[in-house]
Amino acid sequence: MSLIVAVTLAGGTVMRGQDVHVRVSPDSKGTTASTNDFPTIQMALDHAPQPGPEGRLYLEIAPGVYRERVIVTQNRPRTTVVGMGSKPEDVVITASQNAKSAGGTFFSSTVEVYGAAFEADNVTFENTAGNTGQAVAIAVRSDRSVFKKCRFLGDQDTLFADYGRQYYVDSYIEGGVDFIFGNATAVFDDDEIHIIRPGYLTAQSRTSSEQTTGYVFRHAKVTAAEMDGKFFYLGRPWRAYSRVVFLSSWMPESLSPQGWSPWKKGETLQDAFYGERELTGPGARMQTFLKGSHELTGAEAAAFAPGQFLAGSDDWNAVAEAAKLP
Repeated sequence: MSLIVAVTLAGGTVMRGQDVHVRVSPDSKGTTASTNDFPTIQMALDHAPQPGPEGRLYLEIAPGVYRERVIVTQNRPRTTVVGMGSKPEDVVITASQNAKSAGGTFFSSTVEVYGAAFEADNVTFENTAGNTGQAVAIAVRSDRSVFKKCRFLGDQDTLFADYGRQYYVDSYIEGGVDFIFGNATAVFDDDEIHIIRPGYLTAQSRTSSEQTTGYVFRHAKVTAAEMDGKFFYLGRPWRAYSRVVFLSSWMPESLSPQGWSPWKKGETLQDAFYGERELTGPGARMQTFLKGSHELTGAEAAAFAPGQFLAGSDDWNAVAEAAKLP
């Protein structure tokens, strides 16, 4: 565990918090009285020492399957979860609640993240409830959050990207229906998005045209399981002003020629904003996409780059933050 050091300045003594590193391992004999070694992720979050004002808590997680529900509360800002395996499959956080068993979709999450500036690297987040209705693998309500080289596995409602600015890079996201949903301001860079049955990749829920929220997929590789002649869609509007953009991304043959879907059959996109630019692959049939989607110009697409779309009033540099992770 790192120490907190005092720095004497002209105006007095200021406490500068250094980072705190703790180990999580199934083999740990740590207890709630421990300071740097714990057998479960939640125990580490509940009992690890608190870093100082500028410090960060690092949970260095040994390879294993962690069958637990995890909540990163608001009083745990600046938490970084690092899988210590050679690949994200080596550290799996898993549970199997669905909306019926948990008492609602928003209680079914394997992991819930509320603390600001959360980061995860080389970890799998999983909900194994399967095709049983809504079952969330992770709910993210953390502004300035970063996920790098992570896997998100589920079926319906896998990733609840709901609040704040979020950045997902070099990751894998899998599901069947509405499996990336919510109202965050999120960019997905160089990710594989895999749909396991006919359904919808996204259900973004922006509620007014003034909101700066939306999902941006850049250099995505969209893959699909065998659909038996059926199609899937890039998204449908969970709320009226839903906004999703795909840029320089690869589409498989089983993408619907319409590209997008209204929420219910017979409705139109109306106030939703769905955009595409430079799609490739056998499913890149933008000329047939549903009325209401937009083929973006280069200037329009530039506004959705991470440096612009995620910057906010504090000029957050998500790409630079991700580069600091292993």
